[in-house]
Amino acid sequence: MVHVDPIDRLMRAALISDEEFVTTLNDLLKHDLRISVRELSEKCGIAQSSLYKIMHGKRSPNLSTLRAIIRALRQQYHVGDEAFIGLIAARSVLESVEERMTDVEGHRIRVREYPVHTMEDAIVAAVRAEREGASAIVCAPIVSSVIEQIVRVPVATIIPRESVQAAIGLAAKKAWI
Repeated sequence: MVHVDPIDRLMRAALISDEEFVTTLNDLLKHDLRISVRELSEKCGIAQSSLYKIMHGKRSPNLSTLRAIIRALRQQYHVGDEAFIGLIAARSVLESVEERMTDVEGHRIRVREYPVHTMEDAIVAAVRAEREGASAIVCAPIVSSVIEQIVRVPVATIIPRESVQAAIGLAAKKAWI
């Protein structure tokens, strides 16, 4: 699967149709950024009521609205010099992550999520995270050794001990029932 930058996806969707734009924007807000329309309104300076009309198909976004939304999303995706850790995992794992900021030895560090479906996606996401300025990467053990050979930032491996035991128990129940 080829990775398309989320902002590029949104701009392409806007050129296709209003419906495609709204679908893509909804997906970015809910799954990638996990922010509400209210939060987007605050970030882009567009009235919340206007955004709701666009999101519900009652109004088409004009060019200045589109520019403001894209500018706000760019700031969300490309935070600049802020330190962050890239978390590469399946969407189901990312949905279980509750904190997007963490304190490590007195430093606030942002966790930026990179949802993937395949090992190839994970490798592409690792390169993307490094290019975007990740201080380190966290990923599954099945790809960590490959990613360590590709990127120049530290790589930590997710080792879900409790969930592994639960999965073994579930598999055993399925096998014997």
